[in-house]
Amino acid sequence: MKISIITVAFNSSATIRETLESVMIQTYPNIEYIVVDGLSNDNTIEIVKEFESNFNGRMRWVSEKDKGLYDAMNKGITIAKGDVIGFLNSDDLFCDEYSIEKVMRIFALNDSLDSVYADLYYVSQLDTSRIIRHWVSGKQRSFSSGWHPAHPTLYLKKRVYVKYGLFNLDFRLAADFEIMLRFFERYRISTYYLKDSLVKMRLGGATNRSLKNIIYQNLECLRAFKINEINVNKASYHLLRLLPKLLQF
Repeated sequence: MKISIITVAFNSSATIRETLESVMIQTYPNIEYIVVDGLSNDNTIEIVKEFESNFNGRMRWVSEKDKGLYDAMNKGITIAKGDVIGFLNSDDLFCDEYSIEKVMRIFALNDSLDSVYADLYYVSQLDTSRIIRHWVSGKQRSFSSGWHPAHPTLYLKKRVYVKYGLFNLDFRLAADFEIMLRFFERYRISTYYLKDSLVKMRLGGATNRSLKNIIYQNLECLRAFKINEINVNKASYHLLRLLPKLLQF
């Protein structure tokens, strides 16, 4: 079974080398690696080209203007040929060389399974060995309770995207939340919780850069419930969503 790992990049030269290395050392043999670059004006693509031969024909990359992160993710999904699709951000890395093998072992045991998700570590921007927060996703619960999987650890069969759609570009900061809500609760896809930390994610993403962005993302989450016709208690939802995260630091 083939898996497509997609890395979306824009001016990522400071971190993408570690990302590429962590994909390159994965023990699972049938990986298609796709880099979707937003026409970087630093040396991101030069670094990608440097690594290309190490993937022995298993890497594809494109560098062109896009409409932002989620548009680039949609491009990657569209060109992916794998049975399973996962994302690794250009400033993130896998925790060890067995991360993908662990995921694919679960899919191999159940061909009808739609998705697998796991845990992740938030790490320091400058020192990825320094753990700041441990995101323990835990067993599946309702999204209205404040729960949702860590998106960088979510692996989906491509058939799910084909049947239920791609990222909604009307969402600027919470399109990943909306697509997970849509798949898990509107369409009730099957899933498996892998109780293991697969990804190290650097702190400092777009959502967490300012209080304004955090507030805007939470408002987008409420809009995601509305457009998917899923009930949520607006008065308590923000607290239910944020409190467990605070306790993970």
